[in-house]
Amino acid sequence: MCPISLSPLPSEVLPAERVGAASQAEQQAIFRVFLSTVEHSFGGFARLFQSLTDPRDPAHIRYPLAALCCEGVLLFLCRLGSRRQLTHWLRDNAAVAEKFQALFGVAGCAHGDTLNALCTGLDPAEMQTVLSGLSAQLIRQKVLYPYRLRGHYYVVAIDGTGTLSFSQRHCEHCLTRTVNGQTLYYHTVLEAKLLTPNGFAFSLMSEFIENPEPNPDKQDCELKAFIRLSARLKKRFPRLPICLTLDALFACGTALAACQQYGWKYLIVLKPKDLPKVSAECEALAPLAPGAHLEVHRGQRAEIAQDFRWVNAIGYADSERRAHTLAVITCHETKRAAQGQAHTTHFQWITNFKVKSQNVLDLATHGGRIRWKEENEGFNTQKHGGFALEHVFSQNYSAGQIFYFFLQIAHLLFQLMEQGSLFRHAFPKGVGSAKNIAFRLLEAWRNLRVSAQALQQLLGARFQIRFDSS
Repeated sequence: MCPISLSPLPSEVLPAERVGAASQAEQQAIFRVFLSTVEHSFGGFARLFQSLTDPRDPAHIRYPLAALCCEGVLLFLCRLGSRRQLTHWLRDNAAVAEKFQALFGVAGCAHGDTLNALCTGLDPAEMQTVLSGLSAQLIRQKVLYPYRLRGHYYVVAIDGTGTLSFSQRHCEHCLTRTVNGQTLYYHTVLEAKLLTPNGFAFSLMSEFIENPEPNPDKQDCELKAFIRLSARLKKRFPRLPICLTLDALFACGTALAACQQYGWKYLIVLKPKDLPKVSAECEALAPLAPGAHLEVHRGQRAEIAQDFRWVNAIGYADSERRAHTLAVITCHETKRAAQGQAHTTHFQWITNFKVKSQNVLDLATHGGRIRWKEENEGFNTQKHGGFALEHVFSQNYSAGQIFYFFLQIAHLLFQLMEQGSLFRHAFPKGVGSAKNIAFRLLEAWRNLRVSAQALQQLLGARFQIRFDSS
């Protein structure tokens, strides 16, 4: 297939009004990037959500399921921040109505409360299947092949983050924490994100950390959720070669045994107080293997010096007396500032790879240290980059989970748009911050007039989308 031409849309696409800084040409380009990305990667919104069971009474359905799910994604993709803003910006708008008519056969966008009512009835497990299916589709299409660790393993980070917090009990599943005599009620989720060196952080699977009842003897926690999540991950992707990258919380028998059981590789942060016997044996054996050493210099002016050392075949028995054979990688990284001061940072990981001079740099850089991308490109972007992860989109607990999945789907689509060749060709100089992409997309939905004929012509175009694999 030949690359798509980003010439102006057909004559049926007419400007309705000029709002904000985004020009009509920019609106045409960003709308084409959005629609082409969804269509090319997943077959469009109707196919994307076709596996969901519609909980509504067929006699009272006005808006198709795909149309409402598209609204749920646009809520986060355009970074509107609340259901009320969804109603304010997209409802009762002629340009939006034309697009929904052409795409879904319904004249207009539903009210935010209508979307919430649907989310209340949808099954979170089915929505999880939709979300996991997106990454599975990209894997089948070999989109992510260039980013595999050692040319084989998909790097998956598992970590938890807080989503909601309340001063009063929100639901029976709330976790609780008491500080200075005040009880905080909150919700957290354990996320398995597929990470790549070029910056992708796709939600592969989610496990909500929740109490089964208001006052349990022991609260749910990340380690308990990890057991559930890892079992579900193996069942959903039984043959996928996975390398887990984990923080120090998982430097324990629970995580090591799960990886051993499921045949996964891992790189886990090792802190000085974790696994003291392993750390002591590493220190004792390191002087006996002087060849297990590599020095590299990185940066534009070689201003970053990295000193790697490693020890293989360290025996470890966990608290359940399960035997494990580990390797320890140590990295001392020294950076020199412009004024000449040097600052050294210490990193250490345990792994079940056999470490050699040929792979230690790749394992540390693209397996161990890539874990921060889940926090930065993942949680931090979703909390502080306009996706409003910590906003209460619904008081209904089940609906809140559905909105969480809409957010993850929107974030995945946004990354594909931002890093795809269609966007780079349309905006060779970029658009500034990522929020400007969301702004231009919102303006395109609100102001760009697109006929059904022009839309079908766009969807019928043949093109390729490529991503930077450097």
